Amino acid sequence: MAESAGSGIARLRLKKREERRLEAGHLWVFSNEIDTDFAPIKGLEPGCPGILESASGKFLAHAYLNPASLICARVTSRNKAKPFNATFLRERLAHALELRTALYPEPFYRLVHSEGDFLPGLIVDRYADTLVVQITTAGMEVFKDDVVDALAGLTGAKAICLQNNTPVRELEGLPAYVEWVHGTAPEQLYIRENDLEFNVPIELGQKTGWFYDHRDSRLALRKWVANKRVLDLYSYIGGFGLNAAAAGAAEVLSIDASESATESAAANAATNSLNAHYHSETADAVEKMRALFNDNERFDVIALDPPAFIKRKKDRDAGVRHYALNNRLALKLLKPGGVLLSASCSQSLSLHDLQQGLRAGVPKGGQGLQILQSFQQAPDHPVNVAMPESLYLKGVIARLL
Repeated sequence: MAESAGSGIARLRLKKREERRLEAGHLWVFSNEIDTDFAPIKGLEPGCPGILESASGKFLAHAYLNPASLICARVTSRNKAKPFNATFLRERLAHALELRTALYPEPFYRLVHSEGDFLPGLIVDRYADTLVVQITTAGMEVFKDDVVDALAGLTGAKAICLQNNTPVRELEGLPAYVEWVHGTAPEQLYIRENDLEFNVPIELGQKTGWFYDHRDSRLALRKWVANKRVLDLYSYIGGFGLNAAAAGAAEVLSIDASESATESAAANAATNSLNAHYHSETADAVEKMRALFNDNERFDVIALDPPAFIKRKKDRDAGVRHYALNNRLALKLLKPGGVLLSASCSQSLSLHDLQQGLRAGVPKGGQGLQILQSFQQAPDHPVNVAMPESLYLKGVIARLL
């Protein structure tokens, strides 16, 4: 059992020189960085509080611990006199809410972005008076009830759902479940974004429902689509495609492999009176791109926002190839002078990697690509400056010459 620091709090000591990343602001400690001769990790209760010390015994941070995870400690506080508790949690949530209310006039946003808000293991999306919460770590699971109570008090939410069915919970030894823990579940999640209204069926919702991280990139695409023919790939329920239609696109074709998603996209088009120029189709994006090319179909603007092809390090090589394939096929469908928005939500794929895949995908005989704009996740998904892992979404808007 790890050495106690009083009140049942475990003390873990880092190996020599392993504290440098932590002192630079990173929030994670890996199991191979711990001096297990001083304090074995094995036997600790998943999610229990702990104190992290340097090799010399200097206090570094409060953390919560999990011996079952490769990331065995996550920093919760660097103030020795202020360990993480329900009061501290509420303060952090209040700071997160303050940022979002300053950013957005309406209550539709990501309210908590895990390490980006110094609340590791906690994600909260807001849909007016409904909150969807995802807890991904054993340490935050311990504070589940405090999270719900604080969120209800700070936001006045009428309904709160714990959408705890993400596969990452398996790595923490946590069960998967979905539970409405406050109020009554609505029939649909409702959002308003860029003057458009979207309904997200609860049973369809991916992760926490809507991808707020692309709010700004969807808006940025609007300037390129007036009177253009637009293709929206991996469309989900129509985010990019309906923004394009609203900005005056002559025609929008949206493709997604999920029939429920394409049906919801069509319904959202009708809700916004955009169905005259909008069509959604259920198909595999790669196969559909090949079929469109063989049918000599070409587009002025293409939005390519695939799912994360790289979920773990071992998937990186295959994922890089899959991103490159998608971009190559999309570029073949672009008319000369056409515009491609290409994005990746895989943290392990850098912006440079994405651009190299685009460069390699320029059709033979083409002059090349102009990068018109690069982008990342919207500011309600803040990036922790000490944690490159918290910058996961990256993309470009490029013009084919």
